Amino acid sequence: MSQDLITILTALEKPLKFASGKNYSNLDKIKALDQHVADLTLKALSLPLSSEQSEVIENIRGSFKTYESLDNQKKREVVQSTLEKIEELRSHGVKSTSQKKQQANLTKDKVPVNDSITDTEAVDQVRSENISEIPIQFVKGVGPRIASMLKKKDIGTVEDALNYFPRAYEDRRTINKISKLVPGQRQTVMGKIMLAGKVRTTRRSLYQVVVSDDTGTVTLVWFQFNEKYLRTAYKKGSSVILTSEVTLGYRDALQIVHPRPEDIEVIDEGEEMDEDNIHFNRIVPIYPLTEGLKQRRMRRIMKSVVDTYGSSVRSFLPAEIIKKRDILEYGPALKRVHFPNDRDKVTNLFEQKSVYESKPHRTVSYSEFFLTEIGLAIKKRDVAKLSGIAFSPTGELTEDLLSKLPFDLTSAQRRVISEIEQDMCVETPMNRLLQGDVGSGKTIVALLSILKAVESGYQAVLMAPTEILAEQHLASVLEYVRGMGLRVVFLKSGLSKSEKNIYYKALMSGEAQIAVGTHALIQEKVDFKNLGLVVIDEQHRFGVMQRAELMSKGLNPDVLVMTATPIPRTLALTVYGDLDVSVLDELPPGRKKIKTKVYYDQKGSRDKAYNTVRKEIENGRQAYVVYPMIEESENPDFKDVKYATQMAEELQNEIFPDYKVGLLHGKMKADEKEAIMKRFISQHLDILVATTVIEVGVDVPNATVMVIENAERFGLTQLHQLRGRVGRGGHDSYCILISSFKRSEDAEKRLTIMESTSDGFKIAEADLTIRGPGDFLGTKQSGLPQFRFANLIRDARILSEAREDAFSLVKKDPELSKYPKLLEQVLNKWGGLLQLGGIS
Repeated sequence: MSQDLITILTALEKPLKFASGKNYSNLDKIKALDQHVADLTLKALSLPLSSEQSEVIENIRGSFKTYESLDNQKKREVVQSTLEKIEELRSHGVKSTSQKKQQANLTKDKVPVNDSITDTEAVDQVRSENISEIPIQFVKGVGPRIASMLKKKDIGTVEDALNYFPRAYEDRRTINKISKLVPGQRQTVMGKIMLAGKVRTTRRSLYQVVVSDDTGTVTLVWFQFNEKYLRTAYKKGSSVILTSEVTLGYRDALQIVHPRPEDIEVIDEGEEMDEDNIHFNRIVPIYPLTEGLKQRRMRRIMKSVVDTYGSSVRSFLPAEIIKKRDILEYGPALKRVHFPNDRDKVTNLFEQKSVYESKPHRTVSYSEFFLTEIGLAIKKRDVAKLSGIAFSPTGELTEDLLSKLPFDLTSAQRRVISEIEQDMCVETPMNRLLQGDVGSGKTIVALLSILKAVESGYQAVLMAPTEILAEQHLASVLEYVRGMGLRVVFLKSGLSKSEKNIYYKALMSGEAQIAVGTHALIQEKVDFKNLGLVVIDEQHRFGVMQRAELMSKGLNPDVLVMTATPIPRTLALTVYGDLDVSVLDELPPGRKKIKTKVYYDQKGSRDKAYNTVRKEIENGRQAYVVYPMIEESENPDFKDVKYATQMAEELQNEIFPDYKVGLLHGKMKADEKEAIMKRFISQHLDILVATTVIEVGVDVPNATVMVIENAERFGLTQLHQLRGRVGRGGHDSYCILISSFKRSEDAEKRLTIMESTSDGFKIAEADLTIRGPGDFLGTKQSGLPQFRFANLIRDARILSEAREDAFSLVKKDPELSKYPKLLEQVLNKWGGLLQLGGIS
């Protein structure tokens, strides 16, 4: 049984098991089950199945066609029968897999294991299969050794290879003679290495490689170099293709200074200069490489993949959209993105206009965005069809809390509370994202929402990703609801069995109205009498299934997800495209701007940083000192990185012997972390040495200095979150970033931005630009399908068009009944995630 079928069966089984739980008392809690089964069985039938497997899937699909019209007893029978059939498929799948292994063992000796599979029968056999199941090693020129290298780039199948796109192009339609090269322009020449070696001058040593084509010579020059690498890479007598900008050197000689490795293609001995015009006389793709794999080999492999399998990629975009947006069928566009034809222009993949004006590139980018936006539109459609809770808040508890607050709500908080209340008072389940910068007052908004649920007769839950953050929330909730007669329970790992049972009973009986906790809230034994509202803080730190588990503990409860990481608009349209968004864009009055300063790691600068810490402690304040690592690493890349355990001792014993220094990091036990935080909060510690465990949610108003060591090693959003741990008490506050001299261009940008602004949205936009969307929130964790070519920043205009078309199409045809190819592609891309309507 294929992994795809196993994944579908698991997604199918989950809601059915939930429906059958507690003697089928959950049956009415599952809405649109027939649609869920229809979507997943259709996806299953698109896989290569045996006749027996297809028959069982068809039976399951048919049994749910009239499901909504059945009475509860008949529904129970359908659910039970389907669960049995899923089990039957699984057991059959085990036999089938076993038989396949036996067959493989019998035939493996017949397949030649070498660097290039040449057995025509074997290739023809795999060619007829689904390209997502054809191992890359069967492609001409690959084999097991190269396949293991490609695996490092996540290329395991032909489909993976087709979705592995060039990172740049070179126009090699014209090969220049060296004598005709024009200084200052990027040009391509071909020649032979005549001389190579280290040259000593009176001032320094340098490495030179002299290339000639019989009309002249050009010299490659390195002033900083690894001689062993250069000697091995560029040997005398080798033929090379150079594409670079030429300058004039000593006595106006043509030279290329510090050419990049990707600018030089060495033609190995015995290799044809250019088979089938792959490497020049055309616009040539430049692919990202992995160690041991040269550009020419990679290009040959990709040409083989595209020529052999590119035509089998099916187009799925509706004809009316292709016409409206003036784009191409997907398959032909994909082939031209890999190997542009003679009529195409050279596309600059770093330039928005260049990509948009290239039909093949715009088609591929649009297609990726369109599939994602269709999935989001379907998820939003499914939530809109669900019947949720129409809350009727009395105002008794919320008015009590508002009257006790020692501050007035900001206009942004009042606006967001009104948006949330409007959602809560209608039957459609609320599915809202609350985003606000560090210190914008999300917690009080969440608590007022919780009290609205409680005063309407429902329970509410607040889940946080770490125990430290959950405990902070617990302290806030207990403080604010004091005297209201409410019971709050706290669930975390490490509780005794008796403590857990007490809390479980309180939630199941309804005696406890509010639960605060960590992942412990989603354990199977946790059940609620009447769960109405789920609040999830720093939600991108939870997996999609974890969030779904929590929501399944109620009857379509309202959901409020919160993040202190401001989300740029383009990312919000994809990661949170199916949620309504509220933004807290105003800081509470009295918040002072945190003064941020970047220092190099040198004695004078460090003394200034430590003097700032000393001065603040003498004024009765406290300080954080954050390090990127807990303890020393054997990796030579980290030899200059300071680590928390050693520095905590050094700070206590040598730098600040008169003050009390504590240590907090992720490897400590929960009770140890709790004890340290309590000592810091109660001002029994002056300095807290920590790792990024304090990045989110820690609230100590008396702390006014944040020192971040090896700041060049932190992400921009991470630095901003750490900075947000100070400046919370109305005192002047400082953030000091100490950086190594060895810092990359990106690190330099991050630190400059930190010094220049404290606006979380500007910082988020800059971070997205520097890091790229894949790494910004961790899209694998968030459940968002990965983009292979589309770029959220470069292709913002294409994204906007794709979103408009996708939501319009789903509104017109909610079931995509007129677009079976599109539905199949959406299910392939999104998989079981579509069952989790409303969870991003």
